Amino acid sequence: MLDTPPSPSSIAPLQETQLFGIRLHAGTRQAAVDRTLELARSGRGGTICAANVDMLTQAKRRPALARLMQEADLVLTDGMPLVWALRRFEGLQLERVTGPGLTVDLCREAAQQGLGVYLFGGTPEELEAMATALQTRFPALRLVGRESPPLLPQQPALDPALVARINASGAALVFVGLGCPKQEFWMQAHRPHLQAVCLGVGYAFALIGGLQKTAPQWMQRHGLEWLFRLGQEPRRLWRRYLVGNSLFLLYCLRASWRPRRQVASKPRPVDPD
Repeated sequence: MLDTPPSPSSIAPLQETQLFGIRLHAGTRQAAVDRTLELARSGRGGTICAANVDMLTQAKRRPALARLMQEADLVLTDGMPLVWALRRFEGLQLERVTGPGLTVDLCREAAQQGLGVYLFGGTPEELEAMATALQTRFPALRLVGRESPPLLPQQPALDPALVARINASGAALVFVGLGCPKQEFWMQAHRPHLQAVCLGVGYAFALIGGLQKTAPQWMQRHGLEWLFRLGQEPRRLWRRYLVGNSLFLLYCLRASWRPRRQVASKPRPVDPD
């Protein structure tokens, strides 16, 4: 049975925590928006990750990714299983903060505040569809640049020419859609040289552009969005979900079992003769 989600008013501002040794930030979607805009207006740049089961389980196996998440400005909970686990094992009250939802919220605010937005990633079709959808929804949005790069390695190197283009555009927000963990490593390489805040939102490009369908709300609430996506792209995603979901379940079982095992292992007092 699902636990009752907390009301936003009962949730504290974003707070840093850990789940199975991986750094995350727990709080509300609005708090994530406010913190991102604060970083964007500062002009100092920043990196924001949207973590799901796949990212967390990859970070457990890839120290470089775990270090990257440790250094990011925010690592948000973009997956209901992470939300449930933090409620269960850390006693925290929080909301799910999805990459697509955060993208839309930030573009709405950017349109109202005149902040420039840069889109980097996706296929040319996804990029064009996302840009059209955002501009239609928010006519005042300043899309100051968009690029669909050629195929990049898993850990992209710094591209000084790209840095110059983004900085010259006056962008305050850069939405990066390269897929995990490529987009996270791209952000790590470029973040020190950019004035804009970079957000890894991957799947949001196709979703916002209308090229992929959104899972029904009941599937999202029950943490079954992965099953919906698997049905759409079985050949590409079956291995990711088989490995990632299995490992996450194992981590949860270990966390549930450890306190009981520790209690059971305590020596019993010996009754005096």
